This record gives sequence, C-alpha cells and structure tokens, in this order.
Amino acid sequence: MSFTKLSVSALALVAVSATTAAARDEIRIVGSSTVFPYTQAVAEQFSNNTGAASPIVESTGTGGGMKIFCGGIGESHPDITGASRAMKASEYELCQKNGVTDVSEALIGFDGLSMAISRSNDYDWNLTLGEIYLALGAQVPVDGEWKDNPYKMWNEINADLPAVEILAYGPPPTSGTRDAFVELAMHAGCEELAYVHDGGFDGKWVKENCSRMRTDGPFVEAGENDNLIVQRLEADSNAVGIFGYSFLYENLDKLKGVKIEGVAPSTDTIADKSYPVSRPLYFYVKNAHRGVIPNLNEFIEEYMSDDALEAGGYLSERGLVALSDDRRIELQDAVLDGKPMTAPN
Repeated sequence: MSFTKLSVSALALVAVSATTAAARDEIRIVGSSTVFPYTQAVAEQFSNNTGAASPIVESTGTGGGMKIFCGGIGESHPDITGASRAMKASEYELCQKNGVTDVSEALIGFDGLSMAISRSNDYDWNLTLGEIYLALGAQVPVDGEWKDNPYKMWNEINADLPAVEILAYGPPPTSGTRDAFVELAMHAGCEELAYVHDGGFDGKWVKENCSRMRTDGPFVEAGENDNLIVQRLEADSNAVGIFGYSFLYENLDKLKGVKIEGVAPSTDTIADKSYPVSRPLYFYVKNAHRGVIPNLNEFIEEYMSDDALEAGGYLSERGLVALSDDRRIELQDAVLDGKPMTAPN
C-alpha cells in the first residue's frame, strides 16, 4: 500500500493561522495506559527507521489524555492521544470549544479486558460475569433486597471458589479501561443476576445502580500504572488484577489469565469474540499539527503501516488484536488523508 497520501499544505496553513509553532522538536503523545505500549513500540520503530528523536509518550489515562489533548492547539499541547474507548460527546465539545476542530480518529485494533492472577496460584480460575459483579459491585442483592456488598470471600459468592479474601487491583475512574470494564463486565454481570433480570429492571436502572465499584477494601484503585498492578499480583498470589490484555501478554511468565464464562483471554478468543470482555482501541491526532510539528506526518505513516497493523505485525506481537484487512485499509486511507472525525452521538 502506498503511504504518500499525506497532503498537508492546507492543514499546515490552518496550524500557522492558529499560532501553532514548530519550536517543539519532539512529537508529544498522551492518553490510555492500555494503548501506551503500542504507541511506545511505534515510537521506537519510527526512531530506529528515521534517526529522528523518539516521541514523548505519557501514560495519563484515557480521560486525562482527552482533557489534555482537547486543551488547545499549539506547541504547548499534545499532538496525539491514545484511548481505550471512543471519544465521548462531552470531550468532542471540549475540543471544539478550545479550537481543536479538526481531529482524525484511528481505531487501531482490539484488546481484551483481562483479569489475571499470579502463576503461583494453582487454582483453575473461571468466573462468570455475575460472580465478578457480586465480588466487585458496590451494591448487590442480599435476601431479596438491594444492599451494600457484604461479600468478603470468594467462596461466599460460589462455594466452589477458593476460601480466600476478595482482592482486586484495577484502574481509577479516569481510565478508559475502568469505563470499559464497568460497561462490559459490571453491567453485563449485573444483568445476569436473577434479582435484576427476573425483576424486569431495564438498562437505565442497571446503569444507575450497577456502575459503582465497591470502596470498602476488596477493590483497590491502583492508578494508571498497570505495571504496578503486575508487581502487586506477584507479591500476593491470591490477588487479581484488571488491565488490558497487552499487559497480561507481556507478563505471561508471571501471570495467568482468569477465564471468564469458561473462555481464557488470548489473541484468538478476543479476535473471534468468544472472550466476552473485549473493546476497540484508538488514537486521535490533531490535523492542525500535521506539517508543523517536525516528523509528525512520518510518525503517523509508521503507525498506519502494514508492518505495524497487519496480523503478525509488530503490534500484534505485543498483544494487539488486528483489524480485518478491509477495515485496516479503510483506516489507513482515512487517517493518512487526514479525514476529520464526526461528532460522537
């Protein structure tokens, strides 16, 4: 595929008119801790191929990255943000308000939201979404009433589970991983409960009542540094961690995936949708910075290259589940042409 599509003269004029300056030599990237290792891999490949300075990549979380990214255009604002969910309408409005009016969206592939535990734990973990909700939800059904979560041990939820304390390390509310876990695991798990589906509660009720993680100890917010969760799981063989599949993939010598609904997380099960907790991954680029921030166009070309994005490319070797060939080509065309995203619903 040809990568000569970045015609940016008009975009550069937009950048100049908006007082964007080329004084900053390094590309600056913020955003999702899940997307971080993929962007870092592209940054290293780009630097090796071109000899240019490696982009500065910061793991700020999806929500934090969007806030920084949408703060404005110019050398004091980042060029790209990674996201483990699509941009929200409120974030798009913030961008528009601050003059970030021309943004390209790139869905780079898919990721599984993994629950993992130390390899030194010899139990064959297999949880239903309902059990995950009962372990981690702030409120659960107790004796036919909706109450604060009383469960402290896994075997209190299911007698077949180990008699060990529930302890899960996971992302904070600013993280796209947290947003996705709440939607894909907590809401779905809540809907599995007899109290909810037999009671006729609708999706609105579930969103209002099943979105909060418990704050009484069994769930611990571990910040945006997923490597810290890995260290804590190594230190406590009964603790589970919640993070993107790439971090499990990179630490398979230390950790093993927890099966969900009988399916272990892997590139194959995420790709074929048999693993029930998966999500798309994105990055967003300011088109006003193209042709003005040195080497930004070339970096985008590397990120959109077949070498990076194809199944078997260097990002899939790090755990990214690749798009189909047709979807990848459509993505490459749109991003390399600087196609602006439309307002989210």
